[in-house]
Amino acid sequence: MEDASQENIISLVKSIFEVSDFTKTEFSLEFRIEDYDFKSKFEDLARKLENRSYAGKLEEMNGGRYVIIQKFSPKKQRRWMSSSWTPRILFAVVISFVMIDGYYRTSGTNSIIEIGDPLEMAGVYTLSLLGILGIHELGHIIAAKIHRLKTTWPYFIPGLPVIGIPTFGAFIQSKGLTINREILFDVAIAGPIAGLVIAVIVSIYGAYTAPMLEQDIAAGLFAESKLIEWNQGEPLLMTASLALFGKGGEGHEVIMTPVMFAAWIGFLITFLNLLPAWQLDGGHMARTLLGPKLHRYATFGSMAILVLLNYWLMAMLILIMSSRNPGATPLDDISPLSRNRKLAYIGIIGLAILCAPLPSDFLPNLLP
Repeated sequence: MEDASQENIISLVKSIFEVSDFTKTEFSLEFRIEDYDFKSKFEDLARKLENRSYAGKLEEMNGGRYVIIQKFSPKKQRRWMSSSWTPRILFAVVISFVMIDGYYRTSGTNSIIEIGDPLEMAGVYTLSLLGILGIHELGHIIAAKIHRLKTTWPYFIPGLPVIGIPTFGAFIQSKGLTINREILFDVAIAGPIAGLVIAVIVSIYGAYTAPMLEQDIAAGLFAESKLIEWNQGEPLLMTASLALFGKGGEGHEVIMTPVMFAAWIGFLITFLNLLPAWQLDGGHMARTLLGPKLHRYATFGSMAILVLLNYWLMAMLILIMSSRNPGATPLDDISPLSRNRKLAYIGIIGLAILCAPLPSDFLPNLLP
């Protein structure tokens, strides 16, 4: 490794760590360190190295801990991804798609029972759905900023309005290196928690405003195919929202309004994100807790769950993507996750269950 600044790098490492051995190879500088309190020291070093276009990695080998430093070349984004206009254009497209979808769904519902002006309801639907997705991504961004990790603006993914769902969610990309497991965990958990809070609020409002039909009227509409049985599964949190107002359960026909549909999409996206698979938010959390090998098994287990819930397409997508890029690896993959974060992950598993789109016959009906 030949570089005019390497002497400065060597001095920097020795000023932070107690170095017992040093090796210079063609491509790297390797330091054996003897510090027990290495986590915070390495975090400090990694930030300073990144500013100088170097990357440090903490590894355990040969019975000791080593800091390995190499020249770092940031991964170039594709031209369309690096443009500041790309996220703006995608956001505008998604707003249009959601508005169109909301207008169509409101018009269809109005043919059964009047719920409001299609344009106004489309606006409420758009605010509800994009509020869930936007706050989800904002949670990631805030957590990243707290840990001084640079990210892109959110990229919203257009969906299939009218015939499917109008958006497939959103994502952000990191512009820097993830230093340790705790940073990876914190950034991952912040998004789903933030988005879920909004999804619950939307679900409660949707349940409050959702109209109910008398059984004889509903039976006639079913017979005329004007009303179609909802068979996409219902999250337990949505069931609980309806129960707050005495709705849902056997013998109650509740109309799936656009706002309720927005909540359902929010719960679905949260559930998918919380699966301990690949580079989903839940996958990042599982990776920090389980390590690479068990994380791989957790990914396969997540695909099995999706197949059981009849989400074959998502299972296949995870299989393809995880085979190309298994998961994120922090620079410090030695420092363990804190106890509070481990306990938080138990809660994450519970939230994933509450958000899962469970078929009506998957669990016994909880309502009388």
